[in-house]
Amino acid sequence: MSKNETGRVAIVTGAGSGVGKAAALALLGGGWRVALAGRRPDALQGVVEQSGAGSNALAVPTDVTDPASVQALFDTVVKTWGRVDLLFNNAGINAPNTAIEDLPIEKWKAVVDTNLSGMFYTIQQAFRVMKAQSPRGGRIINNGSISAHAPRPGSIAYTATKHGVTGLTKTAALDGRKYDIAVGQIDIGNAVTEMAARMAKGVPQADGEIRPEPMMDVNIVGQSVLYMANLPPEANVLFHTVMATKMPFVGRG
Repeated sequence: MSKNETGRVAIVTGAGSGVGKAAALALLGGGWRVALAGRRPDALQGVVEQSGAGSNALAVPTDVTDPASVQALFDTVVKTWGRVDLLFNNAGINAPNTAIEDLPIEKWKAVVDTNLSGMFYTIQQAFRVMKAQSPRGGRIINNGSISAHAPRPGSIAYTATKHGVTGLTKTAALDGRKYDIAVGQIDIGNAVTEMAARMAKGVPQADGEIRPEPMMDVNIVGQSVLYMANLPPEANVLFHTVMATKMPFVGRG
């Protein structure tokens, strides 16, 4: 699919780096118009400039933990391009690896506010826009992570929120049917990003040892998001797992 062929409109949260950046660049390369949302204006603008997509890329500084900021994001995109066809719900943070009893409450709340509540706020606004626009409907892709299936040691906040994302995905997929809104989830394992780079150096395993893990190019994830985004309205990938082939996910650990 050539550049500028589709003209469809996407919002990518957490678009200033990592998976969000890779997905935004893949969508722009596939002809989508993309609003890049995130907390760091300079990082967002850097991705816009790197893309070379001109007026097809729009940086919109956004705090997903603030419902008013999320509504302003969607209002800006609709005012600029008239509609929203895709939301890639990607923004997320982690807490330091720590024992459950030592996790500061403020760290717990920060992860829940971003990974779970922030994702709900964006889903809510996407439904508001997608059910009212003409043609009606659209697609939402939530970033679940391998942690939506299995925890790492010392990761209770991140793992709990990512399990919660699966609940958001399933419920929104059900509730979106009558509005022609398809909702799916991408679960990513060991892509090379700023957040995951430590895995190549060594991370705690279930047996208590510290071992490096195989990694994959984050641009593979971007292409996975593009594939899910380009499906026709009558088809949906409900769950898509893309991971480094040799990472220790399937096994007894």
